[in-house]
Amino acid sequence: MNRSGYSESRIAEQSANHGGFPRFGARVMVALALVAFALLLALLPACSKPKPAARSGPAQRIVSISPSTTEAVFAVGAGDAMVGRSRYCDYPPEVKKLPQVGGYVDPSFEAILGLQPDLVVGARGPAGSAISEKLEARGIATFFPPAESFEAIDAMLLGVGERTGRSEAAKAVVDTIHQHIAAVERAVSSKPKTRVLVVFGLEPLSVAGPSSFPDEMIRRAGGTNVISEGGAYPVIGVERVLALDPDVIVNAAMMEERASERLRKDAPGWSRVRAVQAGHVSTITDEAVLRPGPRIAEGLALLARAIHPDLTIDLDTGGGSP
Repeated sequence: MNRSGYSESRIAEQSANHGGFPRFGARVMVALALVAFALLLALLPACSKPKPAARSGPAQRIVSISPSTTEAVFAVGAGDAMVGRSRYCDYPPEVKKLPQVGGYVDPSFEAILGLQPDLVVGARGPAGSAISEKLEARGIATFFPPAESFEAIDAMLLGVGERTGRSEAAKAVVDTIHQHIAAVERAVSSKPKTRVLVVFGLEPLSVAGPSSFPDEMIRRAGGTNVISEGGAYPVIGVERVLALDPDVIVNAAMMEERASERLRKDAPGWSRVRAVQAGHVSTITDEAVLRPGPRIAEGLALLARAIHPDLTIDLDTGGGSP
């Protein structure tokens, strides 16, 4: 007798009498077999279906979800292939005609798919990894490089050129950037190292910290960043500014309402800061200085003039008068 209370001979007898299944389990076993077969059919396509292959050759339909990569696509001559952008992509002006697909940190996956791109580019950031994985699972190539240093910007431009079939144009863009950067560095070489505070936000007071892209810009523009600790973009108080006592303050909080008015001699707190009292506050209104992309040399020249107001730089000829 087996554990179920039925002898093997009894089970065999019922099996023979009812088409090969014991009478008490025939319907159940048939149902289970059908379910198993249906599950097998459902799973086979998923198991055997390969991941879609990304399109080979230069990209024909590009979506960019960050301003820096949008500028890079146009700089290497692939602007005609752009079919979508983020809400913050505004340069060159013609890009504003393209459909938006959300922002840098909140791109719309559905909106991107609707534009049928074969390449999606963007700066590495909060959304980069997640959106990249989802797109590549659909066979859409992605490129989300870092761009927080001059060297990384070179690599980003060359990478965009490679993916759009414009490698030679990208190399030419990088060479020109290097020439312009060298012109700025020559112009500031004879200037004293000015102690600089670069402000990105006033409420709260957000500034350029060490080991950041703006920190490298300050150094190349002939300045010394007074912020030496606290992360790439620390938040500090006015009392800390008083203690740091910068020679020059660069006000780049251009996105905030009345930013220039809130950093004046009669502004609460700021009136006690030596650089403010002396009128050594430069306001930057051109966002090229903040954007790690192909206009970086222009931004560097702008920052150098903000730090050294008497400086002249001619990027076209590579000359300048200290």
